[in-house]
Amino acid sequence: MKILLLVSNPDPEIKWNAVRFGNFLLNQGDDVTIFLNGPAADLLAGDSETFPIAEQAKLFTLSEGVLVA
Repeated sequence: MKILLLVSNPDPEIKWNAVRFGNFLLNQGDDVTIFLNGPAADLLAGDSETFPIAEQAKLFTLSEGVLVA
């Protein structure tokens, strides 16, 4: 199944959970694209030990997920 996740909130927890969910869907065999809109376009803003966005984003792209901003 082709799935599009739209993220427009700059909150680090929301961005982290969106990418984690995208990774889950990729593991289920779906084709996933994450579209970063507006203030969420800077995906790595807010990357921290609590919310390791960069780690999840790297896994997402290496698993053939598509990030679009």
